[in-house]
Amino acid sequence: MNYELLGNGDSHMHWHLFPRRKNDLGIYGKDGQGPVWWYPREKMYSSAAEPTENELEVMKSSLLTELNSLLAK
Repeated sequence: MNYELLGNGDSHMHWHLFPRRKNDLGIYGKDGQGPVWWYPREKMYSSAAEPTENELEVMKSSLLTELNSLLAK
């Protein structure tokens, strides 16, 4: 997971979270590795890269489960 905390462009601080997989940059970067901004923006933000409604619900549920488990400690 790559993450960054920004606040210089907006009037509030906000996080950018980039879930990562091994070699997720494919032919971009160095041997498929590197920062996410080495991946072409038009590919990163294309509609083909968006999760389906079902995939999004699964991700949200998994995240909520993990956050609740951390808060319970």
